[in-house]
Amino acid sequence: MESLPAQPLRLSSLALFGAFFQAGLMGFGGVLPMIRRVMVEDRKWLTPAEFNELISLCQFLPGANVANMAVIFGSRVCGPQGSVAALLGLLGAPVAIVLVIAELYARYGELAPVRHMVTGLSAGAAGLILATALKIAMPLRTSPLNLVVAALAFAALGIVRLPFLPSLCVLVPLSMVLAGWKLRA
Repeated sequence: MESLPAQPLRLSSLALFGAFFQAGLMGFGGVLPMIRRVMVEDRKWLTPAEFNELISLCQFLPGANVANMAVIFGSRVCGPQGSVAALLGLLGAPVAIVLVIAELYARYGELAPVRHMVTGLSAGAAGLILATALKIAMPLRTSPLNLVVAALAFAALGIVRLPFLPSLCVLVPLSMVLAGWKLRA
């Protein structure tokens, strides 16, 4: 990743576990917004551009984006034990909470107040996702070519609803061609 700092960041397993535990515990409606806040805004481990590069890589890989991010970032700053620490921190509390909530929902999910609460939570989750998407998109506005590729991705995936992998197979080479063209200009 070209925007990584010259001096590599080194973190302890405990620091990674704590940060990802915080994000996992507080990341209701999706962990990505909380991970971004912890890594970019609070701890300043990554710049917005570095975060965007990392999440882009993680979205391309199979599996959950945030789990991929924990493993890759943990490995980068602390080696294999960092990957394990970040992933355990990320998943530990949410797994326990989900198991408890699943049991409660199985017992009380048919009650009207519970159904209304779930509807309200869905609206809040949509707002969190939209806010994070806007934060991720902000650094892209420095280049019209970035905006073109982002708009094409949105149109292909969000509007036309093309499959993800074929869309990537077209958009990644296009992005590379546009970046090369920009460098020559």
